[in-house]
Amino acid sequence: MNELLVDRRDNGVVVLTLNRPDRRNSMTDGMTEQWRKAIAELRQDRDARCVVVTGAGSAFCSGGDLSWLAERGVESVPDLRDRMLAFYRTWLAIADLEVPTIAAINGPAVGAGLCFALACDLVYASEEAKLLVPFTSLGLHPGMAATYLLPRVAGVGVAREMLLTGRTMLGAEAASAGLVTRAFPRESLMAEVLEIASRVAANAPIATRLTKVALAGGGHADIDAALRWESLAQPVTMASDDMLEGLTAQRERRVPRFGNS
Repeated sequence: MNELLVDRRDNGVVVLTLNRPDRRNSMTDGMTEQWRKAIAELRQDRDARCVVVTGAGSAFCSGGDLSWLAERGVESVPDLRDRMLAFYRTWLAIADLEVPTIAAINGPAVGAGLCFALACDLVYASEEAKLLVPFTSLGLHPGMAATYLLPRVAGVGVAREMLLTGRTMLGAEAASAGLVTRAFPRESLMAEVLEIASRVAANAPIATRLTKVALAGGGHADIDAALRWESLAQPVTMASDDMLEGLTAQRERRVPRFGNS
């Protein structure tokens, strides 16, 4: 069974679908390996402009496969550490793609499943999607960079409540709390996300990639750091064919046609 579906569209949008609906798209060894290969291919794909991640069926991702986790109890702590670090880094590699990434949380996003969604640049959820990180109720310390991603995205207060109590937050509330970018009705979620992805993919690729770098990790540390970056990055785009096309399209009152860069 192909546990990860890859759909490359003509407009530069690539849709990755976690495809284990009978197990709520839990992260198996097989899915993890397919994810690793897909991300490696996307790093080399000059036609990709935006990547969307979602889940097949009624769930987004229920996190690490529980049987997979149970097997780790027979290993030593050093061996477990190496395995878990490789597992985390494989899934969180989506954050290192040069193109913008979008998570479409169509249903429950649990533990590691929610965390890797939060590593995307934009996160949209269905209004009734259940978002939770119940690590401590399972006897586990949080993983998949939960103690970095939740405070960075939604603030320390939200992170503390979710991680210490394990409470469930619905998509609509998550949008109000800043945990996700926006929430949509479930039936329109993918249409809305694909429209947003299309708009991202239609923009100038050099400027888009440099803007993603500028915003990595929550943006620059201070205004001077921002000005230093922008005083270099903006001239790079000024010297590009993309800017010439953008200005020409504006003058001719048409949609710009940016090439691959």
